[in-house]
Amino acid sequence: MGMISEFKSFAMRGNVVDLAVGVVIGAAFGKIVTSLVNDVIMPPIGNLIGGIDFSAYKFVLTPAGADGKGEVAIMYGAFLNTMIQFAIIAFAIFLVVKAINRLNRKEEAAPAPPPADVVLLTEIRDLLKQGKQTTG
Repeated sequence: MGMISEFKSFAMRGNVVDLAVGVVIGAAFGKIVTSLVNDVIMPPIGNLIGGIDFSAYKFVLTPAGADGKGEVAIMYGAFLNTMIQFAIIAFAIFLVVKAINRLNRKEEAAPAPPPADVVLLTEIRDLLKQGKQTTG
């Protein structure tokens, strides 16, 4: 099998296509969550803690020069925004996986009936037990 045909069979597998679709949907979902955190959740929290843009919280290590460039800072407000985004995404994925598992949960199958020879041997055993009880 040539390398090109092998690559084609790999790329056209269902799992690879499903993964590609998942990545595209995940990227779009990530944008939605980013907007939810930055535009809906964090403004009220920022308002409660003093009306400051929460993502602007930082610890300045080296202040900016006269030209306004060169500042070195630890952006802990942006990091906290990212952590909240992660928590929301993780919770949403948890709910999706939980729903999928509920749909895929198979009802326990009834045990298969025993083979005919086992049924016959069971009947013979029962008859022998009955014969011992009536004669004994």
